[in-house]
Amino acid sequence: MKKTPAPPAQELLQLLSVVIPCRNEQDAVPSTLEHLHLELRLHNVPHEIVAVDDGSTDATWEVLEKLHARVPTLNPVRNTGEHGYGRAVVRGIEHSRGDAVVIMMADESDDCRDVVRYWELLGEGWDAVFGSRFVRGGGVIDYPPHKLLINRLANLFLRFLFRIPLNDFTNAFKAYRRAALDGCRPFLSPHFNLTVELPLKIAVRGYSWTTMPITWRNRRTGMSKLKIREMGSRYLFIALYCWLEKYFSRGDYTKKSQSMSA
Repeated sequence: MKKTPAPPAQELLQLLSVVIPCRNEQDAVPSTLEHLHLELRLHNVPHEIVAVDDGSTDATWEVLEKLHARVPTLNPVRNTGEHGYGRAVVRGIEHSRGDAVVIMMADESDDCRDVVRYWELLGEGWDAVFGSRFVRGGGVIDYPPHKLLINRLANLFLRFLFRIPLNDFTNAFKAYRRAALDGCRPFLSPHFNLTVELPLKIAVRGYSWTTMPITWRNRRTGMSKLKIREMGSRYLFIALYCWLEKYFSRGDYTKKSQSMSA
């Protein structure tokens, strides 16, 4: 875990919302949700699971409706508007009630035990906690070599551009206090570039954050929804937007400025 100064004291957290976007995940989502619910219940984490069906063409929505009987904390939501990973996550955030939010994938690539550790670190007072697969204690299993190369180059570029000591911006699996998420508005990314927008805004706008090691496993069923060729320009757009905000907004969007205006 990255050693960082202790965060300022904040109010105790009451409820964790785990937001899980789902698109054509009928085979993977049952075990994901059941394992997550079991892990959180075993550690007495007060929670809700907000699973967002993002225009699935398979039986994902029907599966979510049936799962509610076995996972009583499940809150299934349908994204009836325009589709896209970012739009589904934002819809999940808007339909969640927790003062802490973890964004997680539906395909079993993320470890449910890491959700408990996110909750504990947010409880220490951090505004956000970023998991990294590329620090001591973290790891990846069955990561396609070409995607791994592109991932490392993209993260190196972002680390150099923003001079932020984080090496896994593009990982979707992260945790936030509600107030910090609200401070990242407006959300601009309709697709997977939201995974970069949120941590960049957290850092640029002056919220406290820390990192912890996580483990990622390639999906066992279904197909990845991330299309690298389609996402390159979108990632670059949001990175340049946040860079312009950092150096030219004169601090108008920082945590301090938002607190004063409120």
